[in-house]
Amino acid sequence: MSKKKDEKRPPRLSYEKRKSLYGYGFISLWLVGTVCFFLVPLLTSFIWSFCDVTIDTGNSSLKWVGLENFEHSLTTDPKYTECLKETLIETLWKTPLIVIFSLFIAVILNQKFKGRALARAVFFLPVIIATGPVYAIISGDISSTGNIGAAQFSTMFSTNMVGELLQFLGIYGLSDNMETMISAISDNIFSIVWASGIQILLFLAALQTIPSSAREAAQLEGATAWEYFWKITFPYVSPFILVNFIFTVIDSFTNPTNPVMKRILALRDDWQFGVISSMAWLYFGIIITAIGIITFAANKMIYYETE
Repeated sequence: MSKKKDEKRPPRLSYEKRKSLYGYGFISLWLVGTVCFFLVPLLTSFIWSFCDVTIDTGNSSLKWVGLENFEHSLTTDPKYTECLKETLIETLWKTPLIVIFSLFIAVILNQKFKGRALARAVFFLPVIIATGPVYAIISGDISSTGNIGAAQFSTMFSTNMVGELLQFLGIYGLSDNMETMISAISDNIFSIVWASGIQILLFLAALQTIPSSAREAAQLEGATAWEYFWKITFPYVSPFILVNFIFTVIDSFTNPTNPVMKRILALRDDWQFGVISSMAWLYFGIIITAIGIITFAANKMIYYETE
């Protein structure tokens, strides 16, 4: 009888298969959400970019127009190309500043001093409260919030302190390009700090991997702080430079406050879904190209540990 009962029992799953099933169970909701709320809208927008979309009483009708929407975005709509150029230029000069600033602050926050935990929390705080209205009030974009009273609060972040400092020091006669560059950097100091929270955290994680024996060996050899940074610190954090570059570029391109995203959202309110889909896919192609160029260039300066 016992042999017959054993024969009727289904075969038990191995421990590895059970662990795999548990894993699929945990990510099942994520898979459903990815398919329903990401892949399906992504495919829909790609189809709409080649069609003239008409929305009527909740139903959408499509008329195939081929590349007409892309031609309209690049040639007919002058605001899109202007916004695209402005966004590319801003990302081009702001991304290196954010990465360099993040590395500089991470090295400081990795030191032992009183109040280090509070200082780390202050630099990571923008990631927690990085909402549109809060950033708009602080950066001075009062028109998007409708709060006129907040103008008094935002003025302390928008004063021309660098220009006044240069005049106080008696520095005159700068070229127009140099003066424009200094003004642009000074006016965007707050946005650079605001966008550096995740990058600082990643660099801190990299600095934590440096063994204490490396610092002790450098001290015994009489290495200066400058030599220690370039010979030990930089090789350890260099793989994270590429990660932070890619993250910063994507974060800048997908920021709803950049000119291209504002243009796309403005046309969305006019229900021009075919045109904005083509603009979004052109924008996506530019982002992928930029990431590819950055990856190729950054790999030349990144130190990879090999056996």
